[in-house]
Parts: sequence; C-alpha cells; structure tokens
Amino acid sequence: MIKFFKILIFLLAITQVTAQELDATITVNSDKISGSNKQVFQTLERTLTEFVNQKKWTNRNFKNQEKINCAFTLTILEQSSNTNFKGNIQIQSSRPVYNSTYLTPIFNFKDDDFSFNYTEFEVLQYNPNNFDSNLVSVIAFYVYTILGMDGDSFAKNGGTDYFKEAENVMNQAQQGGFPGWSRTTSGVTRFKLINDILSNTFQDFRTALYTFNRQGLDLFHEDKEEAKENVAVAINKIKNIYNRRPNALLVRMFMDAKADEIVSIFSDGPRYDTSKLVDDLSRMSPVNSTKWNKIK
Repeated sequence: MIKFFKILIFLLAITQVTAQELDATITVNSDKISGSNKQVFQTLERTLTEFVNQKKWTNRNFKNQEKINCAFTLTILEQSSNTNFKGNIQIQSSRPVYNSTYLTPIFNFKDDDFSFNYTEFEVLQYNPNNFDSNLVSVIAFYVYTILGMDGDSFAKNGGTDYFKEAENVMNQAQQGGFPGWSRTTSGVTRFKLINDILSNTFQDFRTALYTFNRQGLDLFHEDKEEAKENVAVAINKIKNIYNRRPNALLVRMFMDAKADEIVSIFSDGPRYDTSKLVDDLSRMSPVNSTKWNKIK
C-alpha cells in the first residue's frame, strides 16, 4: 500500500510538471445556422477543446496553476456546404495577479474574417512547417499570440519567441488563400496584428503590457501608491503610440482589455490626480468616454 501511494504521488508530480500550457474554454455558436442537425458543431467544439488543451505548444514545463486561462468563441454565420463555414472568432485570455485571487484580462480580440473547411470527426494536427487547414492555422496563431501576451505581462519582451511562432503560422498560412492573412488586405487582419506587435514602431505597447501588469497590478498588495503610478506610466506608453498613430490597432486592443480595470484602479485609493489621465484616456478611446467619466 505504501508503495502504491509513492507511485501515485510520483505520477501526480509528473502530471503537474508536464501539464499543457492552456486552460481553454472553446464555444461554437451556431444559432445563426438554420436546421436541426447541430451535431457537427458539437463535434467541432469537442475536437477543438481537445486540440487546444491537450497539445503541448512550447518546450516549457507549465505547472497546473500556471496554465493560462483563455476562451475561444467561434460564431458560425454561414454554412455554404456540409464542410465550408464562415463567421468570426473572439479570443480572450487572462492571468492571475500576484498574491490575490483576481484574474486580469490580458488579451481581448475579435477576428471577423474567419472562414474554414471542416469535416466532422476530422483529426486536427498542427505542422509548423506546412499549411494544412485554415481552422488549425487560425487557432494555432491565436494560441501563440495568447502565449506571447502572457509572456510579455511577466517579463520585458518575454513573449517574443511565441510571437515569432505566431508570425510563422501567418507566413505559412498565406499560401492557403484564406482571408485574414494577406499583407495587402486593409483593415484588421491577423497579418496586421502580429506585424504591429513585433514592429519597433509599437514597442511601447509591449512595454506597457509589462509595466501595467508586472510593475502595476502585481505590486498592489505591497505598495498601492507606486503600483498606481506605474499603471499611469503604462497608460502614458500607450499614449505615445496614439500620438504617432491615432488609429493604431494596438491602442484599441489595449483599451478593449483594460478599460474596466483602469476605471476600477483610479476610482479607488490612494488618491491620484486623474484630471490629465482622464483627458488622455478620452482622446485615446472616446468609445469608452462613459467609463472614463466614472473616474474620480
């Protein structure tokens, strides 16, 4: 019996050390598709859940408590055949704040240019050296983007290797001819997203991600005044981008993830002169003006 428990403890320890990186919730919404046969969408949801959560995406060993909380919501808007689908995908991720039970949002992004082919019970496999499936490529691209954003929130440029993997997915996927990957397409594309993240022009975005989370939120348990000052520094980094590129995608993306949190931080003690901050926020993100007005 003692030997059995020793083996059990050893197996549990191995499981904890080699746990996969993500704790992902996958939802496939097919409400817009008429018809009573929804089995293919239920199968797709299960298949994607297993694919994302069971695959090892990096060479790092993640402990169970280090898994990244994230969600992928696929909304199917068109089904032109039994295997051809079109819609959008919303991606969200968060990470724990040090010495608290709070999860802070890190990535919140909606991709409206998502089309793919899928045959029920198809096995999903990711090959970093080839393009095989747009469904797999889109999911892999956002997995690596999530890993990159998470890495940047813990260390300066800590997500670079993962962003490079996302860039590789993008480069391979361009040969598939599906929308969202091309450098020549205007608007918000996956090409633009990863190109901007890795561009020196927008380095302040990645610095702000680190400063806001690691030097701001993670410090609140120890020194609220300094933590709040650092959050303000992070917002000023985003303002630097706005001053150069008022319509920058990364400014909107930062605000989409952090707007509610910013309001909460600066509506609570210790006191901070928020007059200029509110003015800057209102210029950078007028769509959130109602929220900024709540800051006292």
